[in-house]
Amino acid sequence: MDIKNAVVLVTGANRGLGRALVEALKQAGAAKIYAAARNPAAIDQQGVTAIALDVTSPDSIAAAAKACPDVNVVINNAGIARGGVLLSDTGEQTAREEMDTNFWGPWRVTQAFAPTLARNGGGALVNVLSVLSWISLPGTATYCVSKAAAWSLTNGLRNELRGQGTQVVGVHLGLMDTDMTAGFDAPKIAPKDVAEQIVRALQDGSEEVLADDTSRQVKASLSSPQAAYLSAGSE
Repeated sequence: MDIKNAVVLVTGANRGLGRALVEALKQAGAAKIYAAARNPAAIDQQGVTAIALDVTSPDSIAAAAKACPDVNVVINNAGIARGGVLLSDTGEQTAREEMDTNFWGPWRVTQAFAPTLARNGGGALVNVLSVLSWISLPGTATYCVSKAAAWSLTNGLRNELRGQGTQVVGVHLGLMDTDMTAGFDAPKIAPKDVAEQIVRALQDGSEEVLADDTSRQVKASLSSPQAAYLSAGSE
């Protein structure tokens, strides 16, 4: 992927990793950046085109796809974390909210933009996932379910979009220094570092980004008898 010829849509572009992605793409010389958010007035970066996009609304997604016919890179970054517990009274509702944004959102956005990517030469699709695609931690189980589903979605989309020449990139990372992780006292990777790795993956034709030591270690453990998902959260 030649970033200098790329027209990129970034969902959830108003803060955190989305904002860092916009800056990294600008630094890499992207031809055009659509910075999408539920409230486009929240986009205050210069040199981008702010658009309204609520990934939980099929009508909003359809309107965005119509407004951005020149896109050849879609970055599904928008996400939420509610901190749900599976067997709590509110667990199912929390899971539904997280699935709507973290799973159905990327699915709907990809379905809407896949024909556009095909018309524009194939391009690329990036899904921002998590190390929690592979493990579940206490207090985050509903979020982990949504990210595990999104990982499987990404693998399925990679198969289905290969024929039209679309590069599909799954991004995994542990704690990142954003509003979402403000309550966690632990080492965190900077959004800028993750964004730069995503841009490099697009340029290199890579299919997966393991952005930090945590994601690399957990991925490496998956085929082990002591796989991280078996002991995650244990004392």
